[in-house]
Order: sequence, then structure tokens, then C-alpha cells
Amino acid sequence: MILQPILEVSGLTMRFGGISALDGLDLRVRQGEIVALIGPNGAGKTTFFNCLTGIYKPTAGKLLLTPSGKKTRCLNGLAPHKVTQAGMARTFQNIRLFPEMTVLENVMIGRHCRTKAGLLGAILRDRKTVREEQDTVSRSGALLDKTGLLSSANELAKNLSYGAQRRLEIARALATEPVILLLDEPAAGMNPQETAGLDKLITEIRDEGIAILLIEHDMKLVMSLSDHIFVMDYGRKIAEGKPEEVRRNPEVIKAYLGEEE
Repeated sequence: MILQPILEVSGLTMRFGGISALDGLDLRVRQGEIVALIGPNGAGKTTFFNCLTGIYKPTAGKLLLTPSGKKTRCLNGLAPHKVTQAGMARTFQNIRLFPEMTVLENVMIGRHCRTKAGLLGAILRDRKTVREEQDTVSRSGALLDKTGLLSSANELAKNLSYGAQRRLEIARALATEPVILLLDEPAAGMNPQETAGLDKLITEIRDEGIAILLIEHDMKLVMSLSDHIFVMDYGRKIAEGKPEEVRRNPEVIKAYLGEEE
């Protein structure tokens, strides 16, 4: 059975003055699929993520998100927190944690978009607010367990190793209950053992039905994980296909090596 796309991007264009960082980009991601977005430095990959998540407002194009069983939502013009509420979460190329907060608190922050207690509830401490807080702690703890960080729940985030901080960012993103998770170079700076653990974690997330779109330069990881790969160069899509197809594509070889095979 062919699943319908969760994310559909059509004609996405982003111009900065007279420079086109993205030029008519088309892309689809389906439920339970791991899709990689690769390309040389400066190809426009992070700009693409910034357009998807509301950090940049695209010059042209459509961004459509269709969670399973729900209506299609147009993401164009939505603020970042509204994009998160719609079901899209991301991690960043440069780690963005709250270093002076505990590991558990960092994940609990991710639950904010799914909680309803306001200022009055926080002051009055009614039953509904207390239950919601208990649920937040419970769900956050489960995500720390999933990412291998439960034993560090009360540590300050800044005291974690680099690889553990990467996993904490993923746990915080998962706390928002996404239907699609965007990972921006999740293996950057990791050693081989940490990368192997990341491979396993990403696969487990996919197996839970969450679609994954990742930017990554570790080609071994990309080829082992991905169901489908899109290749960018100078803001354009130059190739797409299964890993074995992309590996042999002459346009891809040229983009990476600067010459024909």
C-alpha cells in the first residue's frame, strides 16, 4: 500500500535580494518514511528547513502538511510555534538547549505546545493543572528513557556529552508529538559508537509512524537509513531516488566531486 504524503512541498523558492537560495524545489515525505536531503555545503538545505518551520517566509511555493486522518494544513505564513502545533518539530545544526536547566526540564519545555494550563491554573493549582503537570513529567521521563538519558534527568544540560546533547534535542522535539521530525545534521560531531546509536534511535522513531526528514553529511548513515533521498545543489533539486539510485547518479557525483565520473 502506498501511503499518502504527510509533507508536500511544491515550487518552493526563497530569494535574498537578487540571490535565489531555493529555486522551485519540490519534495514529498510519506508517513513512516525516512527521507534524506543531501548536497554540498551552501546547497540551501538549512534554508529549506527554515522555510518549512516558519523562520523564513518563502518568496514562492506551497508547504502542505497532512497528518494521518486529519485535514491538510498550509504552513505558509505560520509562525514557528504554530508550525510545531501543526505537527512538525526540528533539531538544529548548532545545538540549542537551555544549558542551565536540567535534562528533564529541557524535555518538559517541548510539551508546552500540547498543554492547556494557563497563568490562572499555575496560580490556583487546580486538579486539572496538577494532572497535566504530572502527565508532562511522565511523558518527558519516558522520552528520556527512550533516548538513553533517564539516568541524567536531573543533570544540567550543559554537563552532558556532545552526543548526549544531540539526543536530548531529539527527545525535546519528540515531546511536541510531531507527525514529522526534521533533523539538521544529527550525527555532526559524533563518534562511530554514538552514530550507531543514533541510527538505531532514528529507526525506532520511524517504526512508531513518525516521518523523518534529515539533512546529513555522513553518507554511510544516509545510505543505511534512508528510504528515499533528495539531492540539492545551488538551491535546486538535481536528483532523487532510492539510495542505490542516488549513489550512481552522475549529477550527484558531479555535485560532490566537481567533475564527471
